Formats: sequence, C-alpha cells, structure tokens
Amino acid sequence: MNEKLPADVSLNWDYPQPFLMDVNVKPEHIDGLKHVNNAVYVKWCEQVGWHHSAALGLSLNEYQTLDRALAIRRSEFEYLRAAHLGDELQAATWLTSTDDRLTLERHFQIIRVRDGVTLLRARWDLICIAMSSGRPKRMPEAFKSIYGAAVRRFQALR
Repeated sequence: MNEKLPADVSLNWDYPQPFLMDVNVKPEHIDGLKHVNNAVYVKWCEQVGWHHSAALGLSLNEYQTLDRALAIRRSEFEYLRAAHLGDELQAATWLTSTDDRLTLERHFQIIRVRDGVTLLRARWDLICIAMSSGRPKRMPEAFKSIYGAAVRRFQALR
C-alpha cells in the first residue's frame, strides 16, 4: 500500500511508528484556489483517526456499545504547504498522551510522498463523553487499556 520513494527522498515523520493512511488528491478535494481545501485536510485527519481507532479495536460500534466516545475539545491545524490534484499523500497519526480518566491527545502529520514535504501538522485534545448525553464521563476500562497501551508504546519509542 505504501508507495516506493526515490532513493534520495524519505518520509520524515515527527514521531516514530505512525499509523498511516494513503491519500490520493482527487478533483473533489480541490477548491477555487486550485489546491486542496483546508476542510479536506480536517476530514483526512478524522478518517485516519477513525481507522487507527478501529485498528486498535475501538470502532464506532464499540463506542455505541459502551455509550462513550472521544470528542474533540480543542484542535490545532498548521497548514504548511498546498497539495494539488494528483498528489499522493500519506496521513499519519499517533496517540501521544492520556490522563487515563477523561482526556487523550492525538497528533497528525500529512506528507506528500513524491518529495517528502510535510503539508500539515495537527493536534486534537479529546475528551471522553457519554454518547447518550454528550456530557463528560470517565473513560471505560476498554478505552483505558486500549488507548492507554497505544500511548505507552508511543512514549516508549520516543
């Protein structure tokens, strides 16, 4: 699934062992300025975040069963360079910290494959909520063990 890079180009990830999603820039991603619209980058971050969560074993189905979800409390997006039609990108994510009660932090990076240039960096501060009420609630044991293990692996690699 990963595209081979020329020998002189490598993807310089901000953190080790990212969870990756390949992205191909299509006409529907392009705005009136002839580059990828900022809202599309946000969508890609959402998608790679969900794919990562599902790969860890916590999909929307598990969220519904547990009546818990992680909602974005704060987000930061740094748009560094533009992507254009036909560009091949990789979107990466990491879970970087948790208090094992209410909060989790997720980082993102999007790189253009052909030249290894970082186009975007982002960070989400997430809070655990009850899906039924939308109110903050402590993380269930499944969140603590699964997301906590991912954070601990990340921290051990740093």
